[in-house]
Amino acid sequence: MALRLVTKNLSSRISPKLCSASLLHSHATSFGFKEVREEEKSQMVGKVFSNVASNYDLMNDFMSGGLHRLWKDRLVSKLSPFPGMKHLDVAGGTGDVAFRILESVNSIKRRALQDPLNDDLQEETRIYVCDINPNMLDVGKNRALEKGLGEDKSLVWVQGDAEALSFEDNSMDGYTIAFGIRNVTHIEKVLSEAYRVLKRGGRFLCLELSHVDIPVFKELYDFYSFSVIPRLGEIVAGDRESYQYLVESIRRFPPQEKFASMIADAGFQKVEYENLVRGVVAIHSGLKI
Repeated sequence: MALRLVTKNLSSRISPKLCSASLLHSHATSFGFKEVREEEKSQMVGKVFSNVASNYDLMNDFMSGGLHRLWKDRLVSKLSPFPGMKHLDVAGGTGDVAFRILESVNSIKRRALQDPLNDDLQEETRIYVCDINPNMLDVGKNRALEKGLGEDKSLVWVQGDAEALSFEDNSMDGYTIAFGIRNVTHIEKVLSEAYRVLKRGGRFLCLELSHVDIPVFKELYDFYSFSVIPRLGEIVAGDRESYQYLVESIRRFPPQEKFASMIADAGFQKVEYENLVRGVVAIHSGLKI
C-alpha cells in the first residue's frame, strides 16, 4: 500500500491547459471507449446497473476474489464513524458500505453503553444511502431486511443524482462513494456537491478502481480485465456487454494524481490517496476545512 499526500500547490504545477482538460475530462462524454452525447450517458449507465443489480455483489466477489470486502473495510476505517453522525453514501444502492458504517457505529455504542452520560449516544445516527438507480436501492433494502435492519431508522434510502443532491448545505459529517464516481457524466459536479453538503471538518472518501503503473503487473491486469471479467459477466450474470463497459470505464477514469487534483480544485484540503494492490484500486480522501 502506498499513501500519497497531494498539497494545495499541486494544481499550480499542472499547466493551465491540463487543468482545463481535467474540468471537462473526456470521461464526461464517454461510455466506456465509446464517445456519446452527455444526455445519452446517464441513460446508458442506468441500463447497465439495472441489468447487473441482482448480481452486483456476487460479481464483485468473483471479479476481485473477495478483495472488495477488504477494500471497503479499509474505506470505513479511514472514515472513523461515530454515534450520532450524519453520513451520506453515494452510489451505495446495495448497502455494502452503509452496512459497514452502521456496524462500526453500533460497535462503538455497545462499548460505550456502560457510560450513560456519554453524549455521543444521545443523538440519532443517520446514514443516507443515495443511488440514482431504483433497482440497486431495492437490492440494498432487501439486504437490510435479510440482516434484520429493515426497521432500523439509522438507514435512510434515497433515490438521487450525485450531480444534484437534494441534501442541505453543510449537513453531513462524512461522504463516501465506492466504485461509483467513474460512472457519472460530470465528475467535477459530483465533487462540488460533495463539498457543498459536507460540514466543516467533514471528510470526503472515494474508493475507485484505478490505474496500475508497474509494466508487468499492468499487462497481467489488462489481460484479466479485458479477457476474463467480461467472460465472467457472461457466465455468472448473463451479461457480457455490461461488464465490458465496466472494464472500459476504469481505463477512461483519470489517473490517481489527476483525480486528486480535481478533488483539491473542488475546495478540499489535505487531499491524499492510498493505492491498494499496486493501484488496482485507490482510496482518495479530502477534508472540508
